[in-house]
Amino acid sequence: MDDRMTTEWGAPLLARFPADPRDPLRAWDASDEYLLGHLAEREVPLSGTVVVLGDRWGALVTALAEHRPTQITDSHLAQEATRANLARNGVAPDAVHLLTTQDPPPARIDVLLVRVPKSLALLEDQLLRLAPAVHEGTVVVGTGMVKEIHTSTLELFERVLGPTRTSLARKKARLIFCTPDPARERPAGRWPLTYRLPEDAGPVAGRTVVNHAGVFCADRLDIGTRFFLKHLPGPGARRVVDLGCGNGVVGTAVALADPDAEVLFTDESFQAVASAEATYRANGAPGRAEFRVGDGLVGVPDGSVDLVLNNPPFHSHQATTDATAWRMFTGARRALAPGGELWVVGNRHLGYHVKLRRLFGNCRLVASDPKFVVLRAVRK
Repeated sequence: MDDRMTTEWGAPLLARFPADPRDPLRAWDASDEYLLGHLAEREVPLSGTVVVLGDRWGALVTALAEHRPTQITDSHLAQEATRANLARNGVAPDAVHLLTTQDPPPARIDVLLVRVPKSLALLEDQLLRLAPAVHEGTVVVGTGMVKEIHTSTLELFERVLGPTRTSLARKKARLIFCTPDPARERPAGRWPLTYRLPEDAGPVAGRTVVNHAGVFCADRLDIGTRFFLKHLPGPGARRVVDLGCGNGVVGTAVALADPDAEVLFTDESFQAVASAEATYRANGAPGRAEFRVGDGLVGVPDGSVDLVLNNPPFHSHQATTDATAWRMFTGARRALAPGGELWVVGNRHLGYHVKLRRLFGNCRLVASDPKFVVLRAVRK
């Protein structure tokens, strides 16, 4: 769905990425509107280096493009949405400087606008990275829906940057106002976090995992992946994809079990792919590996893959949706060679077997427990 967001800087036409006319969700919400309205009402000077952290679909930087902001995001899809929205509104692509959460931040920040992420760990990591560039005169304003801003969120801003308060709610959104205190003693950064896998983790039992902030299940092996590791296919596939790789535990398990396998780790999160590469390197896995940030299997040649392993997410920010899983399954079918296999782990209630049968014409149950299933579909 695309639509226009009315702001003091115009009414940009915005859409999520990839654009889907059937998608009823907009590319912005009330928290984006609240922040932009505050900037206009209070005539906040948007001069110097303007940094927007966590802009989900590029709505904020598209609206503020005349101020040449810098966007910092963990999401490849957010970057692609930003590029598309800039083009949709006739804005030059270089009007916004695009950085990832893994890139060195600007040396000086004069205005810091923060779209509060779902992950408090990611917010902590990024505020600590940006804090040295913030000075006494920096304007710091955060925004988020009421359900996204907790006491812990405000405490984090205060602990890292300086005195913090929040606004009244408007359309179920809030603002965060922070007064930077450059002399404040900040906590040490905790990320990346390293831990050892439990003894029931199949082929990677006792191995090392490295997680950057914001990656799912940062300090422990999640139960879905734990179940998947016990039921992975045996060696033999030459070209393997860990699709939506997260911290790369599944792909690393394949690489350790089969030194002849070539493993592609791919995820739309820059933090995740950095974690996957660190996990792979920490375990001295043999063979060849590639680490790619992207939209699923876009860019992988048709029919070039023998095996795809996938634990698809079923949330997009606060929305529960199977759209991401469907795109992953469709991309896998295209990328797989004839006879190639897609193995999926998921919650039983999600009904992935129905989608896989519709798409592949077949689906076999490999393993199940009261909560999860492992499914196998073959490209005919």
